Amino acid sequence: MLVTTRSRAVKLGAFVAGAALLLSACGGGGGGGNSAVQTGQAFADCDKSPNTCNTVAADQLQQGGDVTYAIEKNIPNWNVTSAEGNVFETGMVTKGILPYTFYATPDLKPVLNKDFVESADVTSTSPQVVVYKINPKASWDDGTPVSADDFIYNWKVQNGKDCPDCQAATTSGYDQLASVVGSDNGKTVTATFSKPFTDWRQLWSSSGAMYPAHLAAQHGDTSTPAGLASSYKWFGDTVPTWTAGPFKISKFVNNQSVTEVPNDKYWGAKPHLSSVIFRVVTDATQEPTALQNNEVQVIYPQPQVDLVNQVKNMPNISSYIGLGLTWEHFDFNMKSPGLDNKALRQALFTAVNRKDMIAKTVGQFTNKVEPLNNHNFMPQQQGFKDVVSSTGQGTGDIDKAKKLLTDAGYKLNGTQLVDPSGKNVGPYRIRYTVGNPIRQDECELFAAAAKQLGITVNVSPTDDLGDTTTKGDYDIIVFAWVSSPFPFAGAVQNWVTGQGSNYGKYSNPQVDSLISQANAETDEAKATDLLNQADQIMSDDAYVLPLYQKPTFIASSDKIGNIRNNSTLDAPVYNMAEWGIRK
Repeated sequence: MLVTTRSRAVKLGAFVAGAALLLSACGGGGGGGNSAVQTGQAFADCDKSPNTCNTVAADQLQQGGDVTYAIEKNIPNWNVTSAEGNVFETGMVTKGILPYTFYATPDLKPVLNKDFVESADVTSTSPQVVVYKINPKASWDDGTPVSADDFIYNWKVQNGKDCPDCQAATTSGYDQLASVVGSDNGKTVTATFSKPFTDWRQLWSSSGAMYPAHLAAQHGDTSTPAGLASSYKWFGDTVPTWTAGPFKISKFVNNQSVTEVPNDKYWGAKPHLSSVIFRVVTDATQEPTALQNNEVQVIYPQPQVDLVNQVKNMPNISSYIGLGLTWEHFDFNMKSPGLDNKALRQALFTAVNRKDMIAKTVGQFTNKVEPLNNHNFMPQQQGFKDVVSSTGQGTGDIDKAKKLLTDAGYKLNGTQLVDPSGKNVGPYRIRYTVGNPIRQDECELFAAAAKQLGITVNVSPTDDLGDTTTKGDYDIIVFAWVSSPFPFAGAVQNWVTGQGSNYGKYSNPQVDSLISQANAETDEAKATDLLNQADQIMSDDAYVLPLYQKPTFIASSDKIGNIRNNSTLDAPVYNMAEWGIRK
């Protein structure tokens, strides 16, 4: 989703060229080797061979043809590196036009994007120095070479120092760079760190990618903070007419579709297709119908029981359910009245029964989903440690929840909880993305649990997740992060005080310190231990309750070759240029 991606991550989890994660309105990701459902033949090998399943050789593909891909949100902000634009759908739509250093493959590993950079090497560890060699052919479609200027601009708008008003989704890693310098006519970039950055591959990567410095200079004096902010806002407000990827945007119809066609100036392998059309379908229940009627050929919704069953019975359609780096969670807004009290937050999360919630929602179509007990690592990842179970949160233990409240001085006045000063607690609003029945059910179950504590929680949908989270227009919210394989930078983005994706304004100096240490540790085992220490404290603070690793769902026409699941925020569109129609 930010995922914002994931979260965006969500949104993925995560990346940081602006974002380690994209927040996700309705899902995304998938794969990762835990398939519960697979129909048709196209994805039959995706568990065993996630990177190569559904491979079709170029000579077996038509030249031309169109593919329509359903997305579940409009694109109100085009700057995926910004806090507001850090949304899963924006990441997918911009994947084919923005240049980036690394991307994540379906096996969850980071891979160098050699179309853009020929190499990226650590040449020194004290200080840490990374040298990038930009592909000599890399250029924007107006003929301007992609150069160190682009690296420098995108560093400045995301480091939190040169442009305090840019509101980047994250400053992680960028704020640890002492300098970014170009040489060899701008085709060599030397990045020197003031302190080491564990997830250095995440910088300028596909999670945020790069915006053109030469166009930025036309919309603000990029030597000044105000000019940087002006240009950064312009990228958010403006539909890209420029590209440095295999595709370019040829048409945008607000709330309807984004059409992308091959970039004839692209120096790498040209796309097989004539166009990829991202069609906005905000009601996920309409996606199977659109797929069956050939109005779209690919859907990537959050799976729902009826939706999955509908697709199962469709001829010439393949589908796949898996688990990946996308995870569902409840978040509190720490600025909402009363929610700054830890005991109240702990009680509400303790009253939530995650196993029951899973059984009544995603558990209806897959038996793979279990409560998630970490905020930074998935169970399949090295470093995963259960830091939630010991808190009792997510167990549905109403008696324990009530005791937490009474021990903190709360009292029940009839059916209304009052705080130690005698004020009524609540009512609160819990928000979910419109058109997502699973999220609506999750919110209703949260509200029912809270009611047993004497707290009224009203369920309210939103049709703009990025705006809602950025403005803090909620008391409690449910969404997903869509992640990349960079947990340390993602932790900075989500949990550190003042970070752009820390939407609920959580702040704990001890957590900040531990995450900062983890993010600057060259020994990954030590970094993992530090991050889990921070996670244990944050779990006790009851700011975010992980619900589960999201099952993810892709369904597509059997006519499309080379499309496959990708459980990171890079999503199935990570290899759009390779897609094609079978002969």
